[in-house]
Amino acid sequence: MLEIKNLTKIYDGGTKALDNVSFSVPNGEFLAVIGLSGSGKSTLLRCINRLVEPTQGQVILNGEDIAAASDDDLRGYRRRIGMVFQHFNLVSRSSVLTNVLTGRLGYNNPAMSIINRFSKADIEQAMFQLERVGIADKANQRADELSGGQQQRVGIARAMMQDPEIVLADEPVASLDPVLAHSIMQYLEKINKENGVTVICSLHFLDLVHRYANRAIALNEGKLVFDGEPKTIDDVKFKEIYGRDAERVG
Repeated sequence: MLEIKNLTKIYDGGTKALDNVSFSVPNGEFLAVIGLSGSGKSTLLRCINRLVEPTQGQVILNGEDIAAASDDDLRGYRRRIGMVFQHFNLVSRSSVLTNVLTGRLGYNNPAMSIINRFSKADIEQAMFQLERVGIADKANQRADELSGGQQQRVGIARAMMQDPEIVLADEPVASLDPVLAHSIMQYLEKINKENGVTVICSLHFLDLVHRYANRAIALNEGKLVFDGEPKTIDDVKFKEIYGRDAERVG
């Protein structure tokens, strides 16, 4: 169980990106986070694993407060939380296999990782994850030789190398065309259903939310304005989330 309690983030300069946000996520749920650009979606996901430091509030994973964890403890928590980024965050000049293996950095001796010395078991697991997302044949190619959709699949394989309890996907399909978007969402759905991994995914398009998410929360100017099943987002609630001039698509 992940519990977010009274989470607030105020950036230098006074911008309040999150305003007293509270919700919980049962294990194994596929939760969509929706809202306009600038509503606080990315900040929320990054506060969960403390890539962004919350100003106040709690992020409680199975009874332990990540927001209050020491730097030493934080490394252990981050092993349990994989991250998939909008712009992939791959090392472009490294091979696909090496990029996937970086998902094991939290488990391995840092000195050995720096010189790309990974165990046979780690390499076999990385190849399994690449096979799972359909690009094992690309293992020895440079990451920047791949298409956007292929690079995002590398990102998913890398996240799964952590053996995570939760995967945070920060607008993972925003850079992709609609056909590729569905293929990436299907991989996230697969790890959610087959591995029981909790997925928290920020999305723009309601058609993807309806297709893949069990539940949605919505942010508007950092405030939580909706929490429920996607199908219950009626026209009134849609306007509250996206603004009165917004038009529904999907």
